[in-house]
Amino acid sequence: MADVMNVGVNLEAFSQAINAIQALRSSVTRVFDSLKDGMKNKETLEGREKVFITDFQDNLQAVNRDLTELERLSNLVGRPSESHPLHNSGLLSLDPVQDKTPLYSQLLQAYKWSNKLQYHAGLASSLLNQQSLKRSANQIGASAKRRPKVQPSTLVLPIQYVDDVISRIGRMFPDMSIELFRPNGTSAVLLVTLGKVLKAIVVMRSLFIDRTIVRGYHENVYSEDGKLDIWSKSNYQVFQKVTDHATTALLHYQLPQMPDVVVRSFMDLAQELHQAFPDTMSALW
Repeated sequence: MADVMNVGVNLEAFSQAINAIQALRSSVTRVFDSLKDGMKNKETLEGREKVFITDFQDNLQAVNRDLTELERLSNLVGRPSESHPLHNSGLLSLDPVQDKTPLYSQLLQAYKWSNKLQYHAGLASSLLNQQSLKRSANQIGASAKRRPKVQPSTLVLPIQYVDDVISRIGRMFPDMSIELFRPNGTSAVLLVTLGKVLKAIVVMRSLFIDRTIVRGYHENVYSEDGKLDIWSKSNYQVFQKVTDHATTALLHYQLPQMPDVVVRSFMDLAQELHQAFPDTMSALW
């Protein structure tokens, strides 16, 4: 009984109300059954009508009686107490308050971030398409037929082949002196002399140019042990700038399938740099 008082529901009246509902359903069913069966067979028409009306009235009175009993019991059942703990099941019928739920603000922030990311990605794509670096001579155009990709096999080449390529390139530039050194036995180091203006040290790995350093004509290009100094910068800022431009050119243009073309192009660049210095300046070094 104490549980009934705490809950706020009269369980006994609740049980009786369930029985009253079942009785009401039965009486309603009898009403429809009597309407379905109609008048029973009697000797006279008046007798059949009288029996049908009597049965129908009895069934309606039974429905009225059961409905009245159900209304009486429903008033005795009572309502559940609002202080009764429903635990997590009590939250099922509650809608979250929009101001206290961070889900909306988080979704809005994610939506803005996604739009901003898409916008910046579009800008970056358009800028890269406009200022794409032509790192390969094969990139002639979108409509040009692309050559099949060849795995780079020029990392290890015979020494004699490398010497022949350097010698052939040297004959292409008669006003340029190219000396070949192999301080480590395999990798080649070129000392390129352009008139009486500058000297360039080109460090190679097979036929790939790793680095280059440009110095003045009268600057010492050898270290104390008699080997080529491939690390020290020039004492003149102008040749330091030339070194930076030459390094940028090497990074900008690469052709792994035909590295000899890169070496020949680098020599063309060196010759153009030589022509950039007037003859009157060569006497100053």
